[in-house]
Amino acid sequence: MVALIASFIVGFLGIGIIMWQGNRRPLDASLSWGEAVAASTFVFFLMFWWYGVIPHQWLTWSGNELNWRPDAILFGPGQWDTIFGIDMPGTFPPFTMSKETLAHIIVVGIYGLALGINIYLFMWWQNRGQRREKALATVPTSRFGRPLVRAQ
Repeated sequence: MVALIASFIVGFLGIGIIMWQGNRRPLDASLSWGEAVAASTFVFFLMFWWYGVIPHQWLTWSGNELNWRPDAILFGPGQWDTIFGIDMPGTFPPFTMSKETLAHIIVVGIYGLALGINIYLFMWWQNRGQRREKALATVPTSRFGRPLVRAQ
């Protein structure tokens, strides 16, 4: 449990570092070779972390401490005779689902969360100049084009 929580904390700290750097970095600043290597290494680390380490920690925790194994049946045929007071004909549900299957479905959700965060951060980084221009456009200017300090 501690490793799973720590892996999520490291993942979200990495996202925070990206957003902090994106807000701090000037838009027209050129990128040196060393900065490009450091940034790509950091992004590779975060993708490895979100797509590799966090799902692994979840599967390890669910398999070891929660005992969600293939022989631990969550539900199977004939377990639900009535649903919401309605008698179900035959054997319902017609399939067996183990707790390990549920753990793997949760991993798919973790991958979906990571992919959503990945897409959002790419869009956020590419559109950061438009946000600044929009924020600067709302500041009233004098007739000489300089921003006003106080309203007149």
